[in-house]
Amino acid sequence: MKYNSESIQQINELKKEHNAIILSHVYQEKDIQSIADFTGDSLALSKKVIDSNADTIVFCGVTFMAETAHILNPKKTILLPNKSAGCDLADMATLDQLEQEKKAHPNAAVVCYINSSAEIKANSDICCTSANAVSIVQSLQEDEVIFLPDKNLGSYISELTSKKIWLWDGYCYVHEDINPKTILALQKKHPHAETIVHPECNTAVRKLADCVGGTAKMAKYVSESQCQEFIVGTEDNFIYSLQQNNPNKRFFPVLTHCRGMKSTTITDVINALTLNQFEITLPESIRLKAYKTLERMMNIS
Repeated sequence: MKYNSESIQQINELKKEHNAIILSHVYQEKDIQSIADFTGDSLALSKKVIDSNADTIVFCGVTFMAETAHILNPKKTILLPNKSAGCDLADMATLDQLEQEKKAHPNAAVVCYINSSAEIKANSDICCTSANAVSIVQSLQEDEVIFLPDKNLGSYISELTSKKIWLWDGYCYVHEDINPKTILALQKKHPHAETIVHPECNTAVRKLADCVGGTAKMAKYVSESQCQEFIVGTEDNFIYSLQQNNPNKRFFPVLTHCRGMKSTTITDVINALTLNQFEITLPESIRLKAYKTLERMMNIS
């Protein structure tokens, strides 16, 4: 089912009936972003749940995002419209691997990127986002840090801090697939454009950028820049959000998509509201430990 007036009416009626709101990550398809009550990055959306009076939250994102919303808001019903909407990056870190790394580096603090499972968060010392990763790492007393699961974000942090960063062999294929050749070709084609890229991109790509940051930082940079054209080095659907907030500026995609984000449809959202599916829950023991990891981050940043 595509975005149309009938589906919008049905969704609005279901939201009212269930006292629900819809949250959408900025990497979702534009049809999904269009029906959302709020759009943003994963942590901003999870915080939005805390402030909401809604009983039911339809979280249009991937599994780790809905888990984070549940960790922070256990009394609300968190629904993930498509239960198969996963994150390959988050899947690249397992508890067994983490225990091995802890044994190999016993003096290191464990910092997990928010793009990780609840189980990994529960067994880390502190969490971080792409926006606060550098400040989180710098705030730690330990001189060594095990950073997981994204090696590119980890290398970005190592460039900006004196800490010894033990990198995990994980990556986001959406950003790993962006290469310098693509950026250089776009820069040649659009010589007046500025380049914004996500720190999950590799070092060579980051060096070509005018701005390196998470989606919130990139959005702020675009809104404040005098430039009228931008090459956007992250998931292409982010351009929809940028265009909505900057209608007079032009954006050029690098042609990269997230399978997990693309999997959610309007039909999934309607089914989630109609059938109350698929609810995200966690064992309380894991939720509480993961909550402490997130809470420590939020107290610092």
